[in-house]
Amino acid sequence: MTMNPASKPQQSKRLGNGAIMALCFVFAGGMVGMAYAAVPLYQLFCQVTGYNGTTQRTEQYSDTILEQTMPVTFDANTSNGLNWEFKAAKGIVPKIGETVQVNFTAKNRSSQPTTGTAVFNVTPMEAGAYFNKVECFCFTETTLQPGETLEMPVVFFIDPEITKAEETKNIKTITLSYTFYPAQPAKPVAAVQEKGKSANGQL
Repeated sequence: MTMNPASKPQQSKRLGNGAIMALCFVFAGGMVGMAYAAVPLYQLFCQVTGYNGTTQRTEQYSDTILEQTMPVTFDANTSNGLNWEFKAAKGIVPKIGETVQVNFTAKNRSSQPTTGTAVFNVTPMEAGAYFNKVECFCFTETTLQPGETLEMPVVFFIDPEITKAEETKNIKTITLSYTFYPAQPAKPVAAVQEKGKSANGQL
């Protein structure tokens, strides 16, 4: 049996096209995976480094308190779609390393229960890595009933290392800002199951 000499280049070409298509699928899948991972990775990066004014979360109190003080001011905002009155705590002047608590207040001005979630940042942004929160209403969603007013604590301290780092040693004042956004409260599992049964005609 004689093989057509032209068939070898054609087979090689088909193999080459198949390899290219496989690489394209792998590349596309990788790009999709990177897109999904980008947000959590960015958030993790901000939490670890304090980038973009992201504060640090800790369960331990500072074991060093300096005589040097650092004025801290607070800012409170609400986004469109959340009918809340959100008030900031008054500014304080704690010692660096001292654990302190301040209280923000929020009031639901609507006639319906609403849930909000708070995002935050610190300015100057370089101070974010040294601003440590022990307790904060921003760690979870907050639900307010119609007309309800709630005091929301923030417990924090400023890491004494802020006085040593070249980029932060000349900082004179820190501002902690919050903005509340509307959030959808999670539905109870029982309610979800009942809805699924109704859709299937099983009551």
